Amino acid sequence: MDRRNFIKTGLLGAMIAASPISFSAFGEPTRSTGRSGKLNLRFRPYELQLRHAFNLARSQRTTTPGVQVEIEYDGIVGYGEASMPPYLGESIDSVCKYLNSLDLTQFNSPFAFEDIHEYMDSVAPNDRAAKASVDIALHDLTGKIMGQPWHRIWGLNPDNCPNTSFTISYDENPDELRKKIEETAPFKVVKVKMGTGHDKELVEAFRRVSDTPICVDANQGWNDREKALDMCHWLAERNCLFVEQPMDKAAIDDTAWLRERSPLPIIADEFLQRLPDVKRAAEAYDGINIKLMKSTGLHEAYKMAVLARSLGMKVMLGCMTETSCAVSAAAQLSPMVDWADLDGNLLIGNDIFDGMKIVDGKVTLPDRPGIGVVPLEA
Repeated sequence: MDRRNFIKTGLLGAMIAASPISFSAFGEPTRSTGRSGKLNLRFRPYELQLRHAFNLARSQRTTTPGVQVEIEYDGIVGYGEASMPPYLGESIDSVCKYLNSLDLTQFNSPFAFEDIHEYMDSVAPNDRAAKASVDIALHDLTGKIMGQPWHRIWGLNPDNCPNTSFTISYDENPDELRKKIEETAPFKVVKVKMGTGHDKELVEAFRRVSDTPICVDANQGWNDREKALDMCHWLAERNCLFVEQPMDKAAIDDTAWLRERSPLPIIADEFLQRLPDVKRAAEAYDGINIKLMKSTGLHEAYKMAVLARSLGMKVMLGCMTETSCAVSAAAQLSPMVDWADLDGNLLIGNDIFDGMKIVDGKVTLPDRPGIGVVPLEA
């Protein structure tokens, strides 16, 4: 009997009577369907407010649209979240439309991950963040039914959680840039957003006050492979660990050329969405950055990490700007990765959950069932 079937058949009945019960953080639901013994879906929009402007290679923003989700089953509530930065192509309207089209009452068990994901893909081929919100809520719900956090269900050791990077981007205002750099002090790794035309200026400003290792995310911002290679050599001399998505995701040949010559590992981000992309990434990248909003949630993210390892690739675990709900869900996978960039909840000023913590720069998992979050409103 495989692990999934063991969990489904052996633990559901044994644990349900002793399960902790969570209460809604929403008040009146936007939409509610279902009855006792059925999956009851509720959701509402929730816009995330960034503490500083996010300046990327191809955009700038101060907010991120989001949707908060609950799935209830026999009085037990699981929490999920969709976060939609512009490049994903999803919006509050598209996520709510997709969620409104789902009928989860046809499933008698929240443990039917494969069947539910197959059904969600049949409803629409994309809508990855929307699907992730359902997947995260299901993992929270089933973990609570079993009375265990998901890292323990997967057999992962929380002591192996990595340090997380903390993200900064360039700002033309010197005072604002100084504040961003000062906020990196508690962290052991700093992620530098590049591709804005001020790449070296930002690194040099940071290096004037800190020797903390950095990693770089160019967000497809380098469009010349020779210049990209020069940057990789320049960064390698300044204690950089790796470069994430240096060139356009369609520039596979140029990226493969760069990987062969770069002194730093090249990591796929925008290039990578779901499980079928992992083998394609192995042709041009040294590793992958898995994000729940792209992978449709934890169910597929776990498979992606296992496949990447089997291909000899490095694995990074990232996030969007998210509340502690989605970040804590991703953190359940963190003991199995090389690098983590799980700071999305730290970059917003209106978090509504208590969950994973960063202690002395390290991802630290709460000893709570499911994904490990508690609504602050409760």
